[in-house]
Amino acid sequence: MPIGDGMGPSIFSRPLSVNSIPVFSVWEYQKIIGNKFLSQPSTINIKVMEMKKENRSTESEDKARLAILELSHMMSVPMSLVAVIKMKVPEAIWEGGSNTPLTAPQILHRIRPQGGGDADNLQRILRMLTSYNIFAEHFSQTGERKYSLTHIGKTLVPDSQGLTYASFMLQHHQEELMRAWQLVGETVEDPTTEPFMKANGEGVLSYYNRREDARVLLGKSMQGMSIPFMRELLENYDGFHGVETVVDVGGNTGICLQMIMSKFPSVRNGINFDLPHSILSAPQIPGVTHVGGNAFDFVPEADAIFMKGGLMKNASKCSRIVIRLFQ
Repeated sequence: MPIGDGMGPSIFSRPLSVNSIPVFSVWEYQKIIGNKFLSQPSTINIKVMEMKKENRSTESEDKARLAILELSHMMSVPMSLVAVIKMKVPEAIWEGGSNTPLTAPQILHRIRPQGGGDADNLQRILRMLTSYNIFAEHFSQTGERKYSLTHIGKTLVPDSQGLTYASFMLQHHQEELMRAWQLVGETVEDPTTEPFMKANGEGVLSYYNRREDARVLLGKSMQGMSIPFMRELLENYDGFHGVETVVDVGGNTGICLQMIMSKFPSVRNGINFDLPHSILSAPQIPGVTHVGGNAFDFVPEADAIFMKGGLMKNASKCSRIVIRLFQ
């Protein structure tokens, strides 16, 4: 159900299963401070009304209504997840691998040792994300709620190499990108200008060229996603044996090439090929040459071409890239 007054931001927790008999609940909401509506709902009356069978809604109709309510508040999920990442809540719970269940006040003390903050509001966020299996909720003998990380939550904690999916989450929810999503419908009415350009007054390439912090975040997000993928791939794939030159199309920082070359000594030359803004912050890697360009125009020659998640456009654009690979 949505937690809020319906007039401002709400936090949505997943509904429980329902049956076909309508349940009418009256909820009491408390206005906390000023126009801040973070409610503590308490049921003051629940009345189940038996209706004639022909007037009862079907189970599928009930589920449909609950589903659309959840979708209406879906923005609360990624925004709350971004909030706990920025506050370093996952690291506070994990604390070197202990993952000891903690109460909201205990977590707040770890993320704000200087004091201050609102443990009740933190708990509301934790409870909502628990319903999406980010955190696990535990009850102490005294009835206190405590929280630990699930397997999903653990992906937000840096591993021994400092890798985490948290940067990937932050990358996709930057303020500039979120503004563009509000204009996504305009791509149907006017496809000539991308939403990002309309929302920010500059294109994506210009934005990343201008913002070093955005480029660094992009690099971290790609590494956090790519390295675990490459570990699995290289443990089970030996197709690079005997290959001398590999071009990684859309390689960003070149980390995938570095991993390929470290396992296959025959690969002496790596070409990290990506859009110019993507390789601006790419580090120097022995044997790897960073080349800026657009795969729609050309792809550097090599013995083998490696692409990881690069064909995400429509079919006609994907075919253009594939054709370039064989030219």
